[in-house]
Amino acid sequence: MSTTRYLPAETTSFVGRVHELDGIEKALADSRLVTLTGVGGVGKSRLAVRAAARIAPTLADGARFVALAPLRDASLLGHVFLEDLRLADQHNRLPEELVAEWLADKELLLVLDSCEHLVEACARLVRTLLDAAPGLRILTTSRQGLAVPGELVFAVDPLPVPEPTTDGDAPAAGDAVALFAERAAEAVPDFNLVGTDRMAAAAVCRRLDGIPLAVELAAAQLAELPDQSVYELNDRLQHRFETLVAQSGTAGRTLPRHRTLRTTIGWSHELCTPLERLLWARLSVCTGGFDLAGAQTIGCGGPLAVERVAEVLAGLVTKSLVRKHPDGLGGERYSMLDTVREFGAHWLYELGEEDEARLRHRDFYRDLACRADAEWVGPDQVSWYTRLITDRANFRTALRFCLAQGEGRTALEIGGALWMMWAGFGHTREGAHYLELALDLCREPSPERAKALWARAYVATALGDVTVAERFSAELGHCYDATGDEVARFAAAHMRTGGLVLRSEHEQAAAESTATLSRPLPHGVFPVPSVPWYMLRVTHSYAHFCSGDMATAEARASEITEECERLGELWIRGFAYYVRALAALSLGRITEARAHARTVIAHKSLFHDSLNVVMAVEALATATTATGRTERAARLLGIGQRIWQTLGRPHLGSPQMAAAHTATEHQIRTAIGDATYETEYAAGRAMSPDDGIAYCLTPDRPALPAPPSPAAA
Repeated sequence: MSTTRYLPAETTSFVGRVHELDGIEKALADSRLVTLTGVGGVGKSRLAVRAAARIAPTLADGARFVALAPLRDASLLGHVFLEDLRLADQHNRLPEELVAEWLADKELLLVLDSCEHLVEACARLVRTLLDAAPGLRILTTSRQGLAVPGELVFAVDPLPVPEPTTDGDAPAAGDAVALFAERAAEAVPDFNLVGTDRMAAAAVCRRLDGIPLAVELAAAQLAELPDQSVYELNDRLQHRFETLVAQSGTAGRTLPRHRTLRTTIGWSHELCTPLERLLWARLSVCTGGFDLAGAQTIGCGGPLAVERVAEVLAGLVTKSLVRKHPDGLGGERYSMLDTVREFGAHWLYELGEEDEARLRHRDFYRDLACRADAEWVGPDQVSWYTRLITDRANFRTALRFCLAQGEGRTALEIGGALWMMWAGFGHTREGAHYLELALDLCREPSPERAKALWARAYVATALGDVTVAERFSAELGHCYDATGDEVARFAAAHMRTGGLVLRSEHEQAAAESTATLSRPLPHGVFPVPSVPWYMLRVTHSYAHFCSGDMATAEARASEITEECERLGELWIRGFAYYVRALAALSLGRITEARAHARTVIAHKSLFHDSLNVVMAVEALATATTATGRTERAARLLGIGQRIWQTLGRPHLGSPQMAAAHTATEHQIRTAIGDATYETEYAAGRAMSPDDGIAYCLTPDRPALPAPPSPAAA
């Protein structure tokens, strides 16, 4: 397993910093907490990632990266940790406790990037994590230290620049000049820094104090100059700085470095066209990046027509003010560095357009969430998953804006439409947070409130909190009574029967779901039947399985899988295949049960749906035991335990699921002995969830069949 696979990929070349990398490595050997400080744009984040990649191979569990720049709500700090560490948020405990528990036995370097706007919250969490995990080391980046006992503050200086020469010779090469040369070559084809041009480049870097972001912005401006001359670039910078010094009354003194960077960004701003400045300001409301469609919707208006946005955005990319990178879907995504975004936000305020831009941002991400909801039952689910997860910071921003403005109904609409992110992708606690705030803000019965109530009840079910799920399910029933919304009817029945299953009242769950489903589906209500309708059918089939009616369970689940296959749907299909796996296992069709369980794992892992993955792993372990491959089955149980640890409550508190697990474990121990069982089980627990899933999906040759345990079945 790669120890660096969870670190961000470098999209541009890394220049210099040899001594700093050595120093950071030594600092982390001396202290478990090291904070890289320095002015904005000095390269703290890039340096931290490169240092982590260098140190990770020396640690058993490698390095992990948590990006804090997009987060503006300190109360969600723990949720971001869960996201970036790829831990499921399906608990009733505090996220911070779960992170600490997961890290407790790890030998790992944790990189926390951009802590300056969350210093107090980060300091509290860092202390908690260091106390809980003796093998943990933390590397943070911040414009100020965290003031945590034992913290070692490592000041990151700008890149070294060569001193001016007195003999007319070109100055010695320096890291700042090397960075300038590389970025200039990206901006200007066939650019080559030689001879006297090197003197001019060195002068540019000295004037910019060697601050990497400032150097990169200046190099990008070469493409905008008539003759693309480094000398002209230096002359223009000199004039800019001399004017500022004269205006600020600091003649004869060097500008502070933070003003140097701001001046450089300001100069880049002046060199932008009016439309580029306008787009820069408007896009500053985005958090965590944006795509072209978002830029066109949020950035257009007034003098900037929507059809011009792509061209204007390309100009900002050319000037290195906006960065472009793949979006994971075959397209492009864009982002701004925090310092650049902050400058744009300032100008947006000065323009008096802040509220208008935030409204366009809200509307774009509301429409995106609603489109995802409407198109979820179809062939594009994996693409929608990637898109929603990529834009989760923007959804947070839109929800916070709605809540701050008292727009409860819009918050309900966004929060309810994102049900799949909260309940399906593992972000349960965060979903509960936003949904409850929205539900409290807008209590009027409506389809939007019904969807949000269903999402909140679904989240509670995923957390195994039956009491809370039933409370919101009851409210959902009242909402249906008030509105007559058919989606609310199926949603309420889904939650009601799901709660009965968790309480082991299987016969009643089967009866109630049968009664609801026996009513005709109103003609024209759904262009495609709704997710609650499908999920009620899944619960219906599972309730029949739990009641011992295997024929009905298998028949109903098979109907769902066939329908979903015609639609190209994967997520709901995974639930139905799970029921089919259990039914096949109980009927002694072991090969079929293993195939169905693997299908569930393959489908659900695409959505980071850890709960349903681990349920299928347990079923696969039982089926594998029945083939006689008991050592492999023991390892599968270990893999399952590793995933359960990220979920909190094992088996969701279901006695039937717990009993099946215990029976399988007993059968394996009887077959191979306690010592071999513990060895294989420990090997499974030691696997990362990704490696464990890969192991589950790897075909194996079954040994001689062994009769399945009646208790396990």
